[in-house]
Amino acid sequence: MARTSPTFRRRRLARTIKRLREQAGMTQDRAASELDMSKSALSRKETGETAATVHEVRSMMDLYDSYDPDVLDLARAAKQRGWWRAYGVEDRGYVDLETEASWVRELSLMYIPGLLQTEDYMRAIFAADRLRRSQRELDDQVVVRSIRQQQLFDSEQPLRLTAVVDEVALRRPMVEPNVMRSQLTHVLEVISLDTIDLRVLAASAGPHIGLDGAFTLLEFPDPADDEMLYIAHPAGSIHVEKNSEVRRARLVFEQLRADALTAGATVELIGRIAREL
Repeated sequence: MARTSPTFRRRRLARTIKRLREQAGMTQDRAASELDMSKSALSRKETGETAATVHEVRSMMDLYDSYDPDVLDLARAAKQRGWWRAYGVEDRGYVDLETEASWVRELSLMYIPGLLQTEDYMRAIFAADRLRRSQRELDDQVVVRSIRQQQLFDSEQPLRLTAVVDEVALRRPMVEPNVMRSQLTHVLEVISLDTIDLRVLAASAGPHIGLDGAFTLLEFPDPADDEMLYIAHPAGSIHVEKNSEVRRARLVFEQLRADALTAGATVELIGRIAREL
């Protein structure tokens, strides 16, 4: 299945049309006037806030005297729906980001990271949100998350995952013991992959700097796409792109990873908890 991210296609299109204008030596004021649109409208298209249509891109290339069929293809792709929409899933903007990411760094405080969850564990997590999900919606969420997990096993460009998980998440009695045992066994199997690194923050270590809340950092293969900080909350999500704030979150994550158990000690602890269930 081809997986495309409209958000990133839109951003790449925005960078491209801005570059074409600048290479033509044309100011944004003049270009907007020649294209019969307001400067603010052109600005939104050049920042990726809104996507330029194929017709608009053709007009831009004519104006800038620079024709590239690949840019037209990018404009068409920017209008495509995300692959997860076929399952009726309206995510909080995360699947869109993860689809394009090359590396996910996740701090998880209350549950096993989604990319490492078994189906039974997923269902238990989703079922807890009965106010917002019907059974059909729950089933679709499980399918989408399972598809996302396939990125970890891509033979050519596997998604890298570095996760720091609070020990509370391993012991939280949110699912039946047999489901949790299977979940922990699955984690032990997949973290043997070179592209997956999971460390546990031991409860015995006491309070840590991550207690303010879980978060995820996403790194992308294109150097032009800056690393992004993603934070989910009950009413939606926050996407942080400001470099200084993302760097701060990265420092916090690296400190938490350093404070966590070693890889070997993590495996030992997970195995012990699984045997205790």
